[in-house]
Amino acid sequence: MIKLLVGLCNPGPDYEDTRHNAGLWWLEAVARTLNARLVMDKGYHGLVARTTVNGQNVWLLAPQTYMNLSGKSVAALARFFKVLPQEILVAHDELDIAPGDAKLKLGGSHAGHNGLRDIHAQLGSADYWRLKLGIGHPGDKAEVANWVLKKPSLDHRIAIDQSIDRAVKALPHLLAGDMDKAMLLIHTSKPARPKTPRPAPIPNIHPNVNTTPETQAPEAPKPDSIKP
Repeated sequence: MIKLLVGLCNPGPDYEDTRHNAGLWWLEAVARTLNARLVMDKGYHGLVARTTVNGQNVWLLAPQTYMNLSGKSVAALARFFKVLPQEILVAHDELDIAPGDAKLKLGGSHAGHNGLRDIHAQLGSADYWRLKLGIGHPGDKAEVANWVLKKPSLDHRIAIDQSIDRAVKALPHLLAGDMDKAMLLIHTSKPARPKTPRPAPIPNIHPNVNTTPETQAPEAPKPDSIKP
């Protein structure tokens, strides 16, 4: 099961609404759901909360080391409480996923994400779970740094919040270690459209077929048979 939930971010009010802080947005929603209060703990270099779910201790962590030193915070808490990499879930922004979509994955590369890169190095392992929250890509690699450090447009923020809501609803499955059920909730961004029923076929009436007497139209009188 998952014992440590991490939301990656940059600290301070200047960054709180930027795309790079999508992981923190999710963690804060989780904290509200679990009635847990995040408070600064210098020993773990971040905002920390501890709660109990089904008799099991669960930690919430928002590193306050800036993104590229996130591993310093994650590793400090994980080592002290003997949390294994596969018991850690890190929520983070993902450029290669559209806003509104999210993916749950175990292991893999850091794909250039500086927060994941440092967690890899500090844990000495890539075998932890990631919750990838799509923020979209600016379309130009040179614009990535500016993109992640700016606020998303209103429609993008709404879409990101919707993906966060789905991931929060999957929390019971995540904490129980039922990742298949969690994926079904997290990966489904839009309900399937109901199929439009096909119209009933129009009967093909052959022109030589006579109608019944009840439905046959009366023959119009000829002009020379009309009486004055």
